[in-house]
Amino acid sequence: MAVLPIQPTPFFANKNQAFWRLQALGWGGAMLLRAMSSIAGGQPWTFLVLVLIQAVTGFSISLVLSVIYRQLIHRRALVTWGVTGLVLPLAVALYAFIDAWVIGLYRSDSSSGFAQLLIGVFYLDGTLLGAWSALYYAINFYVQIEEQNDQLIRLENQATSAQLAMLRYQLNPHFLFNTLNSISTLVLLKQTEPANAMLTRLSSFLRYTLANEPSARVTVAQEVETLKLYLGIERMRFEERLRTTFHIDEATGPGLLPSLLLQPLVENAIKYAVSPQEAGADITITTQLVGTMLRITVSDSGPGLQSSASDNRLSGVTFDGGEQVSTGVGLANTRDRLAQAYGDTHRFEIVDAPEGGFAVIIEIPFERRDPVIASSSEPPRLAAKAG
Repeated sequence: MAVLPIQPTPFFANKNQAFWRLQALGWGGAMLLRAMSSIAGGQPWTFLVLVLIQAVTGFSISLVLSVIYRQLIHRRALVTWGVTGLVLPLAVALYAFIDAWVIGLYRSDSSSGFAQLLIGVFYLDGTLLGAWSALYYAINFYVQIEEQNDQLIRLENQATSAQLAMLRYQLNPHFLFNTLNSISTLVLLKQTEPANAMLTRLSSFLRYTLANEPSARVTVAQEVETLKLYLGIERMRFEERLRTTFHIDEATGPGLLPSLLLQPLVENAIKYAVSPQEAGADITITTQLVGTMLRITVSDSGPGLQSSASDNRLSGVTFDGGEQVSTGVGLANTRDRLAQAYGDTHRFEIVDAPEGGFAVIIEIPFERRDPVIASSSEPPRLAAKAG
């Protein structure tokens, strides 16, 4: 049975609760140190009552200071530090006065005057409240910086998600238009069965597109299944002109990749290799493991890089010759999604296919889905498959 990992709660998740914990810990520790010092100095046990009164007094004065500092911390620096410089000495003086008065009552027969007692405790009380004030500002400034960083991360994640959504939902309107136009033609020709099959595949493909989150990742097997559904739609339009081959290594089946990553590449191949040629073209999708990387190759038998017809396909992507050339949306879309998802740990390269034609090579880290997560986040099955 899988054990769910424990998610620790950040200490400052509840700032009010964290404040009281630190207050109790800090002043409790100060009282303990004073008590141990008094006992080590030969003071009677009754002196511990004074130590308790001193700790309670400091605790109470620090609560008043916390109310004042809370109002100052969001002000301009000049106001914050200027008022703090005025308030802190007054608080130390009050603390020292109460300490000296209590000690004077305890040692009524002492030869030391009140002024001597006041001066004697002023340094220690000033050290305690000064350290408390420094910690208060340091901790609160730290919490503010952390909150700002968290907010910045949330905004960056939202921006990234929005960009991923824009990239993944950037379906070519020509695909939808051509598909719906083909369905309309089949209906007019009273070819109801092909029209119904094409409409079913289109609805299943669009349902899958809208069901998954833009940042979701699917397995290679699921991506290939979706790709076959898309190709089934296009094959009804191009018939024998569209010829596809899949070389999917079984070991790559559980590998993860961004959903609908390959659809723009195949759509690009159909647009620039299959559609312009009367004989159509062959499209080959290959996946294999290369060390710790998952390599995916989408190639077609259309015009290669050296052909002027390929200029519109390219998008300023560096290919093996090192030259920068002009671009198409499908390639730029895929390149940007890979950059968003993997940063520098990926490869996106355009080359001439070995057998002639155009090829795109993608390499990403090979990752598997956690079995515990997979059981609760399995994407919906497609309603229809390509024939």
